[in-house]
Amino acid sequence: MALIEFALVLPLVLLLLLGMIDVGKAVNYWNDETHLANEAARAAAVNNSPDPNWAANKNTTAYKINTAIINQADSNELKNGGTSSIPSPVSICIYFPNGTHNVGDPLKVVVKARYNWLAYLVGRGLLPSSQLTATSTMRIEQQPTDPTNATSADAYVASSSNSC
Repeated sequence: MALIEFALVLPLVLLLLLGMIDVGKAVNYWNDETHLANEAARAAAVNNSPDPNWAANKNTTAYKINTAIINQADSNELKNGGTSSIPSPVSICIYFPNGTHNVGDPLKVVVKARYNWLAYLVGRGLLPSSQLTATSTMRIEQQPTDPTNATSADAYVASSSNSC
């Protein structure tokens, strides 16, 4: 009799346990995104990429803040979108809410990633997913010259509006 009751209750207990673990993982993703947004905003505010190769490759997009901050993501799943057939890596958008990029103007960073719920059980794309977003705003301390041009010597590639 106890074995039958155990068999009836076990799926519900496992679903609750795995659900709690997954919620914890989603909160960790959001926390990582918040950290990445703060790091990117600080680096963009002072116009200095954290990539050690940026100084020698200032015109190369691969060494700018956008890419350097993505490479700081904690997990491969967050950084590259994982190993699924539907990858959704983290994206970093740097833009100017006022439309100008002078010293003292705000600079905003938006970090977005898609989180697939219970993906480790049934695979990505089969269950619902959520868009996790983190933002950070700082005042520009070092004025960039042409931040919306990907080949400029600035430390980051910015959008002219929040279109990314």
